[in-house]
Amino acid sequence: MTAELTENYRHDKMARELGWYASFAVAFGFVSIATGIFTTYGAVLNSSGPRGIWAWPIAVVGQLAVALIFGALAARIPISGYAYQWVSRIANPIAGWVMGWVSFTFLGVVVIAVDYTIAATILPELFGYTYTLQNAWAITAVVVLVQAVLVAWSTRMTNKVNQVAVTIQIIGMISLTVLLFVVGAVTGALDFGTLFESKPVTSEGYWDFGDLNHAGPFPLAFLLGAFTIVGFESAANLAEETKNPERVIPKAMAQAVISLGVLGMLFLIAVTALAGDTAELATSATPIATVITDVLGSVVGNFLLVLVVISIFSCGLVITLSGTRLVWAMSRDERFPGWQSLHKISHSRGTPLGASLFMLVVAQAILAIFSMSEDALFSLFSAGTLLPALIYAGTVLMYVLKRRSLPPSQGFKLGRWETPIIVLASVWLLYELAIFRDESFAEPIRYALVMFAIGAVYLTYLLIRHGRAGLTMPDLVDVDKILDSDVAEIVEIPEIAEDLQ
Repeated sequence: MTAELTENYRHDKMARELGWYASFAVAFGFVSIATGIFTTYGAVLNSSGPRGIWAWPIAVVGQLAVALIFGALAARIPISGYAYQWVSRIANPIAGWVMGWVSFTFLGVVVIAVDYTIAATILPELFGYTYTLQNAWAITAVVVLVQAVLVAWSTRMTNKVNQVAVTIQIIGMISLTVLLFVVGAVTGALDFGTLFESKPVTSEGYWDFGDLNHAGPFPLAFLLGAFTIVGFESAANLAEETKNPERVIPKAMAQAVISLGVLGMLFLIAVTALAGDTAELATSATPIATVITDVLGSVVGNFLLVLVVISIFSCGLVITLSGTRLVWAMSRDERFPGWQSLHKISHSRGTPLGASLFMLVVAQAILAIFSMSEDALFSLFSAGTLLPALIYAGTVLMYVLKRRSLPPSQGFKLGRWETPIIVLASVWLLYELAIFRDESFAEPIRYALVMFAIGAVYLTYLLIRHGRAGLTMPDLVDVDKILDSDVAEIVEIPEIAEDLQ
């Protein structure tokens, strides 16, 4: 560890303030079923019909397996930067840098995908105005700005806002789901037969995997869960700000996926059973909001839509926070463009102001790129699904190849469940990635390729200027001393289940 890097770690430290609920709220807030379901339900209804919701529990189980593997890594290397840190230190620094750049590319686009949902699907229904590309761009730009200012202003305030928003989201989504079931039962509007229909999609060839350039109707339904149940690893990106991260973060990630998976499935069943004519509903620009308003009335419906806006804002806030921390962590290691300014922590605010401003500029640039696209929302959430799948697949592959030589676990291990969890996660990720061969994903794939090309140019510059040896990561022992990490007792997977009881 060079003297300069040592100084970076010593002076650019975050306050360790986050407890279990704050960590859980970060993971829960990023995943945000309100955001994911409101964003993608219409697209899945058109591509897969109402029975497409049954892909949800499969996706949840697959993502839970990934979350457990990430938990095992977070317990071994509890440092901000998550996959970038793990792959750099366990595999090699070049592969780790690539993983960090892909993660940056993901966080830059997914915050726009999330915030765009407010302008494109919720506010038009809430206030009764017509959605246009121009007003969606303007509203999203303002939301992104507010989130960036809050993250730059105070980490403590950001987490307090997120914890309140997550609490509101939990209460709101549970209340919304219960109300839909109760009102639907009282009025006789519930029709569980709708859950197994395919209309407006033809039932012929429904279960087919598809051909070389097209995915079948049911495989496309997995986008609902694949886009929504992502971001649980954001808790690991705040490891240096979390108390006892070796124990807290793995449990927070797994608990967030499980709770969101169950609540999301119940909500999907309620909405779909009340959908009525699904062919007509599929034409709505805001199908979830349409069902809520039709069933609960405009007053109750609008009140609950406000709760959804709060949930979505919380999700974007956590993404902004996570993206800032990734850029800061890579810059602290002198491995990100403009690291000289981006690694510094404000003495008055205790936040990385440079990294926060940088993420704001990146987000606004990405918004401008997608703002004139008629399919902006689909392209954004598709990119926000493809990129984390690549991150998860690369990290799981690294774990498989290096699991016999991993650092000792400081707080959580997979134990006897390791092999089945690896198999489950691997099968799920291979299946998910295969869906993106569909030609409808051409635009998000182009975005990813452009960002990868930019990253390749900078990586080449790093290798020419410093050589491969120059990318060697700071020694973990030295980092632990500087961060004053505490070693916690090891936790087995069953303890997670016990904590949920």
